Amino acid sequence: MLSGLDKSIIRAVQEDLPLVPEPYKEMARELGITENALINRIKEFCSSGIIRRFGTIVNHRNIGFTSNAMVVWIVPKDLIEDVSKIMISFPQVSHCYQRPTFPQWPYNVFTMIHGQNNQECEKIVKEIVAAININDYELLYSSIELKKESMKYFIEE
Repeated sequence: MLSGLDKSIIRAVQEDLPLVPEPYKEMARELGITENALINRIKEFCSSGIIRRFGTIVNHRNIGFTSNAMVVWIVPKDLIEDVSKIMISFPQVSHCYQRPTFPQWPYNVFTMIHGQNNQECEKIVKEIVAAININDYELLYSSIELKKESMKYFIEE
């Protein structure tokens, strides 16, 4: 069972970090606890699995990566594990998922590739194709970003 303070900590760490030299100290001050207490509780959440991933999200459009290609692949089932390891070794691949197939949608592996333009994304796809030796894919380019935010928990209405 999570305490009220635990929920407040989770609410705080799911928001953007304060743009100050010591962001955890600032967050702790707002929570009414010490910086060490905050950091220790975050570590406990991570080790217990309450928080399974702790990271940052860079707004890729603001730093010049304006092209996004969802690449959908048809990968033989017995090769998915090996092929996906190669796919995720490319730093331009931010997401890689296995998905179910359907009669009119045979694609079972999805990757998201970010580049400065469509040509760069296509170049990366060609490099991946050469590495995995699979040519059954389609590129789906993003046209408009409709929503992009992390999931929020314990939000007070």
